[in-house]
Amino acid sequence: MAGVVEQRSIDVVPDDERHGSPFSQFTLWLGANLQITAVITGALAVVFGANAFWSLIGLLLGNLLGGAVMALHSAQGPRLGLPQMITSRAQFGVRGAVVPLALVIVMYIGFFASGSVLAGQAVGELTHLGETPGIVLFATVTAVAAAVGYRLIHTLGKIAGLVCALAFVYLGIRLLQRTDLGTLLADHRFGLPVFLLAVSLSASWQLAFGPYVADYSRYLPRHTSARATFWWTLSGSVLGSQWSMTFGALAAAAAPAAFVGHEVGYLVGLGGAGLIASCLYFVIALGKLTINILNTYGGFMSLVTSVSGFRGQRTLSARGRSAYIAGIMVAGTAVALLGKDSFLASFKDFLLFLLTFFTPWSAINLVDYYLISKERYDIPALSDPAGRYGAWNVRALTVYVLGVLAQLPFLATHFYTGPLVAPLGGADISWLVGLAVPAVLYWLTARHDTARTAAPDPLQEERSPAGYPAESGG
Repeated sequence: MAGVVEQRSIDVVPDDERHGSPFSQFTLWLGANLQITAVITGALAVVFGANAFWSLIGLLLGNLLGGAVMALHSAQGPRLGLPQMITSRAQFGVRGAVVPLALVIVMYIGFFASGSVLAGQAVGELTHLGETPGIVLFATVTAVAAAVGYRLIHTLGKIAGLVCALAFVYLGIRLLQRTDLGTLLADHRFGLPVFLLAVSLSASWQLAFGPYVADYSRYLPRHTSARATFWWTLSGSVLGSQWSMTFGALAAAAAPAAFVGHEVGYLVGLGGAGLIASCLYFVIALGKLTINILNTYGGFMSLVTSVSGFRGQRTLSARGRSAYIAGIMVAGTAVALLGKDSFLASFKDFLLFLLTFFTPWSAINLVDYYLISKERYDIPALSDPAGRYGAWNVRALTVYVLGVLAQLPFLATHFYTGPLVAPLGGADISWLVGLAVPAVLYWLTARHDTARTAAPDPLQEERSPAGYPAESGG
């Protein structure tokens, strides 16, 4: 059993436990994106006013831009052998990293909840138990799989990628049998605000993976090509998400009344009845299972990282692991049950609002890792509040807050619209501001910081059996 259930949490993965190839990132992220929530994300572009033609172009642009940022995070995993968010300690301090971590945990719970609503409908129909028991059953299976860990996650990604790809090919054929593609794409009228909404929806989808993408590349051998890791991650995530979102946008354009608010039922009805319907309910649940396990696993890692910054722990017992995962499951299930009746509008605002907080984090993390630290971190110091990176980095936290605040005038959501949105014709460009402003500010304020520019190279360190360098570089 020890060979099946993952033993590590936020500690460094030693060389003798590294395995796999960069192609594993393609299969994982393809499977994680061929699922119904991505379908709905694509549909939202049409639901909120864009025509199908420009929706598809905007969604592709957002997937490419956001996916590139996400894949740059993925490339950190093999080099450092660490979960994604623990590297935030190098920028924000060992304890200061709890600020973005707290927001990341909220993100995981929100995505767990939204995924459970949709999968719960499918499970409820498949088992004839109803929606609420379906949500609870799905959440429980998710938590058990997340507790098993890394190997099972990648295996499920491969299975889901194949099964869901076949299902989407079938559903695509059925959709084109019912409607004329030329008619759907005939309207070429361009509207900047709704086009930028489509870009923002898909970019936020990709950027939201950033805080945990390296969790699933950290077991790759340390000398794995960063370029290969980047391209396989990018291609899997963009292909899977664009495929799903394209289907969603076309479905919403073809039959808005039948699709909106009845997404699961529409997909199954499009496929057929009887055995085919049961298979499609299973596919919907399987696709959501893959991504919800990622959310649960990422939430578990973020909680452990938050707590360990104050307690100093590097390892976790099996009982502690189960407790953290159970906490994520209970919180996510509660949100799912409370919000299942107003899902679609809430989810659109949830995606765009999350973008406000994660673009500054991504900008700071990537500028620090690639431009300032030059891909070198003092790994033991990431667990030492008195070490190289300190307990709280007020400068980085200030840049982060400024990055969030700089976006507010450009933000357009249901519950808040910034003053500069109207002059731009209603376009939301907040995520572009959220990438650019903190990136420039952090580079200007941290580029001469010797705590970052003089760190040891993890590729040249000899690691101890416990997975940490034999000598501290601090």
